[in-house]
Amino acid sequence: MNKIAVLAGDGIGPEIVAQAVNVIKTAGEIFGIKFEFHQALIGGCAYEKYSKPLPDETIEIAKNSDAVLLGAVGDWKYDTLPPEVRPERALLGIRKELNLFANLRPVIIFDELISSSALKPEIIRGTDIVIVRELTGDVYFGTPKGIEVRVDESGNGVRYGYNNMIYSEKEIERIAHVAFKTAQSRNKKLCSVDKANVLDVSRLWREIMIDVSKQYPDVELTHMYVDNAAMQLIANPLQFDTIVTGNIFGDILSDEASMISGSLGLLPSASMSYDGKVALYEPIHGSAPDLKGLNVANPIATILSAAMMLKYSFKNNEAYELIFDSVKSVLKDGFRTKDIYKDGDKLVSTSQMGELIVNKMRG
Repeated sequence: MNKIAVLAGDGIGPEIVAQAVNVIKTAGEIFGIKFEFHQALIGGCAYEKYSKPLPDETIEIAKNSDAVLLGAVGDWKYDTLPPEVRPERALLGIRKELNLFANLRPVIIFDELISSSALKPEIIRGTDIVIVRELTGDVYFGTPKGIEVRVDESGNGVRYGYNNMIYSEKEIERIAHVAFKTAQSRNKKLCSVDKANVLDVSRLWREIMIDVSKQYPDVELTHMYVDNAAMQLIANPLQFDTIVTGNIFGDILSDEASMISGSLGLLPSASMSYDGKVALYEPIHGSAPDLKGLNVANPIATILSAAMMLKYSFKNNEAYELIFDSVKSVLKDGFRTKDIYKDGDKLVSTSQMGELIVNKMRG
């Protein structure tokens, strides 16, 4: 029995995850795969019950599963909580607990949605990028960190906030291997994004990338500063195939890349450990608490994350292709959720979009 931990989370999380679960169940029926789903709390809803955003019970359920499906966490009502118990801390915590150091974020433009992008069709048509983001290091995890009062030259107390941007050689090496292998499976082009002209940690990053590249002579390695990469990703996305970068740069660039596809509601992701243990799948967008319960959120990113789960965790490429093609077919038929809707489209709800995709899968 294939065990999936379902962590719906906060905001629109339960609504979009429900549609992804239906898609997984349908794939199971079609391909004869048995799934067992185990629900667990994470984020704000976990804080409400356990006074912490990542309960031990959730960690245990996740570790005893073959894959984790995550919705989203967070709500504005928790913004005044101490940092250590805010819902977002659960994301960092579960990544560390499951050793999910490699995040794969595909950026694909659907021809059917070119008009939804703010960019010109001739710039984005044919875009197919994978961003490989290191997920358990960098400034989000570096220590020391905090806010403290220091006395200035006038004897006044001044608050200082600080975080430590840090990577070890081994952390960079392991994400480099993931990136080069990903590039090998695609068009053998890898762009490493850093800030080596300013940051010591980026200079080490670049040195290690160059060293590891010697083991992959068939892959063309290039380098780009993150500020230039941010511009080039919008100005000429077709130049990229596989991008590898650190945690904070990857976070920002992959969200920026949503402008290519037209909506954050379209981009999936997979977080992997590559040690034979559980992987986690989630959309790259947030919990959108203002949309909670309205049945208007776009479930496609979560559904495509489920497709990635079937491909990577359950080794069923056919199921992945079926889900992907079904999403394309529904979009080709003109159905749109609110975030990508334009005059002349057929406006549908979250649940209706999920149902349409399931029906396409069944033929």
